[in-house]
Amino acid sequence: MSPIFRFLPNLAAEADQQLLTELLHRIFSDTPAAEWHTDLHYQQQHQPVQAWLAFDGEGLIGCKLGYERKPGHYYSWLGGVHPDHRGQGIAAELMRRQHAWCQEQGYYRIRTQTYNRWRAMLLLNLRHGFDIIGTVQGARGLTIVLEKELSAKN
Repeated sequence: MSPIFRFLPNLAAEADQQLLTELLHRIFSDTPAAEWHTDLHYQQQHQPVQAWLAFDGEGLIGCKLGYERKPGHYYSWLGGVHPDHRGQGIAAELMRRQHAWCQEQGYYRIRTQTYNRWRAMLLLNLRHGFDIIGTVQGARGLTIVLEKELSAKN
């Protein structure tokens, strides 16, 4: 079955935050679900978070979250696919949809960060036009900072 994709312009609804909390905990099991819930709530309170979601017949299987960093600049914050659904192009499609929306909204640069241990995400970003622009020491190790320039709409 092909996934069904949905866009949420913000995460104001508690039910949406709870659904994402459960998925993020499945994807990143080393982070407690309560921490994900707190992070989602905090970020939504400070800057509206947009969400691109992928569903199958049984529920939420993938997500791509982001928010505006500053005018013209977008931050692709969190993303992932449930372990049982990886390798099907879902992450790439969520990224494609996020970038298309950003371009439609007038953003010209997207930034994201990842860790070396998440090689699949690092490679996906590189394959989709991101450049490594630096590293920073983060709470969980060396963080790789990537950026992508969006082309002007034709």
